[in-house]
Amino acid sequence: MTTPPRHRIVIIGGGTAGWIAAASLARYLPAHRHAITLIESDDIGIVGVGEATIPQIRLLNAALGLDEYAFMRATQATYKLGIEFVGWGAAESRYMHGFGAVGRPLGQAAFHHHWLRGLGLGETAPLDAYALNAQAAWANRFDKPQGGPDLPYAFHFDASLFAPYLRDWATPRGVARIEGRVVSVGRDAHSGDVRDVQLAGGQIIAGDLFIDCSGFRGLLIEGALGTGYETWGHWLPCDRALAVPCARVTPLTPYTRSTAHAAGWQWRIPLQHRTGNGHVYCSAHVSDDDAARLLLDTLDAAPLADPRPIHFTTGRRRAFWNHNVVALGLAAGFMEPLESTSIHLVQSAIERVIRYLPNGPIQPADVAAYNADTIFEWERVRDFIIAHYHINTRPEPFWRDCAAMAVPDSLAAKLALFRANGRIVRHADELFAEVGWLQVMVGQGERPHGHHPLADAQSDAEVRELLQLLRQVIGRQANALPDHAAFISRHCQA
Repeated sequence: MTTPPRHRIVIIGGGTAGWIAAASLARYLPAHRHAITLIESDDIGIVGVGEATIPQIRLLNAALGLDEYAFMRATQATYKLGIEFVGWGAAESRYMHGFGAVGRPLGQAAFHHHWLRGLGLGETAPLDAYALNAQAAWANRFDKPQGGPDLPYAFHFDASLFAPYLRDWATPRGVARIEGRVVSVGRDAHSGDVRDVQLAGGQIIAGDLFIDCSGFRGLLIEGALGTGYETWGHWLPCDRALAVPCARVTPLTPYTRSTAHAAGWQWRIPLQHRTGNGHVYCSAHVSDDDAARLLLDTLDAAPLADPRPIHFTTGRRRAFWNHNVVALGLAAGFMEPLESTSIHLVQSAIERVIRYLPNGPIQPADVAAYNADTIFEWERVRDFIIAHYHINTRPEPFWRDCAAMAVPDSLAAKLALFRANGRIVRHADELFAEVGWLQVMVGQGERPHGHHPLADAQSDAEVRELLQLLRQVIGRQANALPDHAAFISRHCQA
């Protein structure tokens, strides 16, 4: 018997997307059957603003066997319990989209139906008063659950340190890194597949499956294959961002902050050694100079660099897998970082690549299934982000346009269902579950016309007592947690 040739997987581009792909493939694919090569150039910078994550990042770290505290020290990381949204519903509004549960089960109806009933009984405490993650975040407290109350978490980290950390993990495990810049792409004359890439020094790298992590350029998926791009600018009109770090400030908050401005929003991501900041905005409503001035004027501390401009068009490739090329990260499309989904979309995509990995020639059925699953995920994340813009009562022209726009049918149906009687339905494997939609819709001012009739099983007095007791319990639990900065200092200080 002859040994079959190794299946050659070539990753074009490093950065977070490229090294997540390389590390994941090295972890799961048998080395005697697959050869993994990553080509990157030190001369090509990365966007590197994906510093905030969602709890699914812990699945990646666990799969790779990374020690959490060592990972945090290496990437200057802090913990993240959720995202605070300031000024998104009305100009003075403030709410937390926290990870984890809101409330506790009360009878047969979901908790928020009891909360809605309580509003009519004079219980005016906001929804996040019943969320441990929200209360712990605002108190700047954190602890890892060890038999105590569940406190789901993610991380903030320095993206420029995360990619080298993964590279150092992946290369001893068989990933071949080649330093070089791709100057041309060779295609098979019969099939149209990408056959090889040529580097600036003349070296030719051949492959069977190519993973395009070349950023906005989409060197293979667009430059070579002309796959096409579906733009979402009519729903998500922001098209530029400015990113700038500033000095670290105290307290060290365990949450991302997103603050709405007149024509966009500003992120704030606390790290151990600095704070990441950025202004995402619509160039049709504010000039670049004014956007930069607003960003610099609202920093918590002195800037550590000049604002770095990023131009983008929100949307996705018409196909994420075309011929023998799979696009990941910014090569696949752009989803603005409002809900910290960029790294997760890379993570879920490479999991999907492994699921549909060909055993021999690439089959159209596998490609079609991959694209259908990925399009569904991207479009449902898109809907969630559109909802933040659409549900608002701010007075500025930018926000009035967002409130008046016609939204995708899938989002319109979800909003209509909630507005009727407070129902939220999660379809298939949507990334954001019912509790996420609940916090955003309620936090930005949505109130249903009614609630589920099962929430009427208790008496008025019982409902009031249960809500008041739950607020007290959650408040005590949050205040009993250690200080976030002290926890990091004790366990994972860089």
